[in-house]
Amino acid sequence: MNEMLHFHNLSTLFISLIGAVLLLAIYFNIRKRFKNVLEENQRQRVDKGLLNLGLSMLVWVIAGIWALAGSHFQFDDMFVYQIGVHLLSTLNNMFLLLALSYFFKAPSFITDNDKNLKLILGLIFVITGVTLLLSYFYPSLVSNGIKLIAIPDLLLSAFICFLLLTTLYRTFVYKDLKLVALISVIMVALMFVSQLPQVFENIDNAFNYSLIRIVAKTSLISLFLLLATTWVIDLANTPTLKEMKIKFVDWSLVTLSIPSKNIDKSIDFGSKTTQYKNLFKLSIRRKFGLGDDQSILVNSSGEIKNQTYLTRIIDNINSILELEGEDQLDRRDLFTFLGESRYRLRILPEQIEIDKSLLQEFVKQAENKDYSELCNKL
Repeated sequence: MNEMLHFHNLSTLFISLIGAVLLLAIYFNIRKRFKNVLEENQRQRVDKGLLNLGLSMLVWVIAGIWALAGSHFQFDDMFVYQIGVHLLSTLNNMFLLLALSYFFKAPSFITDNDKNLKLILGLIFVITGVTLLLSYFYPSLVSNGIKLIAIPDLLLSAFICFLLLTTLYRTFVYKDLKLVALISVIMVALMFVSQLPQVFENIDNAFNYSLIRIVAKTSLISLFLLLATTWVIDLANTPTLKEMKIKFVDWSLVTLSIPSKNIDKSIDFGSKTTQYKNLFKLSIRRKFGLGDDQSILVNSSGEIKNQTYLTRIIDNINSILELEGEDQLDRRDLFTFLGESRYRLRILPEQIEIDKSLLQEFVKQAENKDYSELCNKL
């Protein structure tokens, strides 16, 4: 066995093993310490994201063992070896995709729509099946130095890398880690580049591409661990349901109480009436609604047209109260994502107080008759 290849396989195997163990250890710790907080939001479960990332790393470990076994027992040029390689690649892509679907800043077409997620997973398995069939019937299908059999898998890897790159960049920028966001883009790009020798025969510099692959994998595992650490901090700073209270005193004026964030103040939205109305609507539905009536559809055809309006509510509260650092509110502190573009106020119904005359005034002005029906309990 080539010594450089042997070193590459062993190093990536142990690096992946350490990464998988650490990610899964953080997963079990989060599950133990923050079970109640995690179960409030079934869509954006950082624990499930961590679990799938850990399983993806374990697949890298198994792939390393498979490569070592193939070389040692000299069956790496047989079809059965190719079956193992493609199946492990499929599992890795599947776990990465599932992990990204739980990320807060992942593209919405994989977080907001279960059908799209299932469609992409199905496409992954179809491409794997097609690649295996081509490998069996046309093992030497090469044109102009391009291994045509490997193209479908490369295109799939490009798509997964795009999702990973976009998600990591958005996530780290959101957490004000812009340098890390830039590093994540470079590392994901390198991960994709390291796969090019599998398609183009004229790329034969094994040392350079093996080095790129080791650097990219090690860096990605480090980024995942950093991300997991920020998730632990976020969960520790997430207010509990029982402590949060909100009271609508007058038009554009509310009192918000969140002791863990050192918040117990009045908030005057002033001219920012759109943000106040949206918060008022969410509060009415949460307090008086049942089932789906407790939530609001947030998309182009919904009652609130864009998720940006939810973010603006949080930004305005942080700005008005001059909150900084750990005391700043995050969108997930006040809103729960239920899936299919539906959001609900995170505060318990009994912790929401609305001035009766203010409520009656709003119901009279509201274009949507649903609000008058919701408030019949008064």
